[in-house]
Parts: sequence; structure tokens; C-alpha cells
Amino acid sequence: MRQLTLAQQAEFQRYSKKTRREHFLEEMNAVMPWSELQTLVTPHYSKGEMGRKPVGLEIMLRVYFLQQWFALSDPAVEDALYESPVLRRFAGIDLGRAPAPDETTILNFRHLLEEHDLGGQMLDAVNHYLASRGIRITTGTIVDATIVHAPSSTKNEKKERDPEMHQTRKGNQWFFGAKAHIGVDSREGVVHSVCTSAASVSDVHMLPDLLHGDEKKVWGDAGYQGQSAAIHEAAPEAQDMTSRRVKTKAGVDEEQKRKNRTKARVRAKVEWPFRVLKRVFGFTKVRYRGLKKNHEWLCAAFASINIYQHRRRLAKINLQTAPQGA
Repeated sequence: MRQLTLAQQAEFQRYSKKTRREHFLEEMNAVMPWSELQTLVTPHYSKGEMGRKPVGLEIMLRVYFLQQWFALSDPAVEDALYESPVLRRFAGIDLGRAPAPDETTILNFRHLLEEHDLGGQMLDAVNHYLASRGIRITTGTIVDATIVHAPSSTKNEKKERDPEMHQTRKGNQWFFGAKAHIGVDSREGVVHSVCTSAASVSDVHMLPDLLHGDEKKVWGDAGYQGQSAAIHEAAPEAQDMTSRRVKTKAGVDEEQKRKNRTKARVRAKVEWPFRVLKRVFGFTKVRYRGLKKNHEWLCAAFASINIYQHRRRLAKINLQTAPQGA
């Protein structure tokens, strides 16, 4: 490890406290599969043969995930890197040697990931890493979707809303934006499939793409009712465990209501990734125009959510498998 310059040295303060942000970044730094992620991006990243020397790939990857974890835009993360020594230490930036990546560099890096569809590959790489640590995808899948809002205002340069986003009605309320569809392992809660559509697209249309094909059981809410044929086509051995509507002309079917309650105990796991996405990472609104950009962002986000949900378990496993004396 290189010696720190004076720009990286902590101030001579008598009192200090490790913040929740520092605890979070230390946990994630210890369990993220940085080498596997770098291996994915390296073939597409600039070697610096022409023009100025590129920013280190590991720094750019860390900045990319900082944007996701703290809901930072390209200009905002550049400012945050200059303002926060904690973020600079995590990213490996030493202002005594080089400036922080500017917003254009950060933008170009994100476009590189989008161009080569690396968001979905990051999700696969993370899940393979989890499997190597004993956190494997099994034969049960829970499917669900959540709406992610998009700006409905036309007060922009083009005087129009995002043409790839649409509105939908849920209950008595209208929503405009995109919809994130996910397939989650029923045992470990690991997200293994992600699809992105306009909010107006019905959940059932994405159902086959959310299954990996080896399922024995598939859970979903009542919105997936009547999709047994689609489930069997994608996963021939799967049993349809989706909930059924309980209100009939004769009244409420109490027996079906009881069965739905039992199924709901399993289906609850699908809400965990959505909670982390929206409440922990703050992704309540789409950040970019178009479904493609947001899909790549969501795939990478759910990859880090899989790590976040198992971070303490991974830390114990890594500690147990670490070489003696390391």
C-alpha cells in the first residue's frame, strides 16, 4: 500500500466518532467482489494508449456504487468526493496525487457499462460469488414488481415527458414512470432476474423472463393469477403457488384467504430488495431518460442489494476462510 500524502492524513483532532456512513462503507468494502467486477469491465475499459491516462478502474467502480448507495447524480458525486474524506478513502482517491474524477468522466464510465450491457453481467457475477460462499439460488422463485416514478413535467428542453415511460392506475391513484420486475429466491432472498418496463405494462407479461427454469415452486401475488401455463412453459416442473382472489359473488372464500395468508409468509421476502432499493439506497425516482439506462442501473443496484442483505453473513464466511496470519 502506498504511503499517504499530507492531503490524505487525518486532522489532529482530539475527538472523533465513526459515523454510520463509515460503518456502512467498511462493511460493503469488505464483502463486495471487487476483483470479479473489475474482471468484467477490464476488456472494455480504456488502456490509456492514446490521450490522457485514464482514472483507475477500481476507483471508477467504487464511485459508480457510491452513486447507487447514496442516490448521487454525476455532478453531486464529484462534489461529494471533494467534500467528504470518508468517500475519498472508500474510493481510493488521494487529492495529493490526482483530482477526483469529474462528472464527465463519471458519465462516460456509466455509458460504457450501458453500451456493453454490464449491469446484468454484474448481477450474474455477484450471484456466482454468493454461490461460492454457500448462498445459492434454489428451486423456489418469488416474483413481484414495483413502480419507480419518473418526472411527469414537460418543463424541459424537449417540452415533453420521457416517451418510454407511461402511466398506470393503482387503486384510485395514477403513477407515471417505469416498473422494476424481479425474481427472488424463496430461501435466500437473492434477486436472480430483473426486467424493466414502462409502468403501464402488466406484471404477467414479464413473468416468464423472471424464472430461471429449474423452479419447483413459483410464488406471486394475486396479480399473477391464471398464469399456470406461462409458468410451466418457462419452468416445466414448477408448481403454481400464486395467490388467488378471495372475493366471489357468494362472499369471501375463507379457505382461500387462509391459503393466501400462508403463501404471504413466503412472498414477504420479495419485499426486502424493494425496501433496500427505495428506503436504504433512495432510488424512488428514475435517474435517467429511457428504459435501457435505468435497466442497467437497476441490475447493478440489485447486485449490490444482494451483497447488502448478506453482508454480515459474508463477513463471517470471509473471516473463516481467510488464511491464518493474514
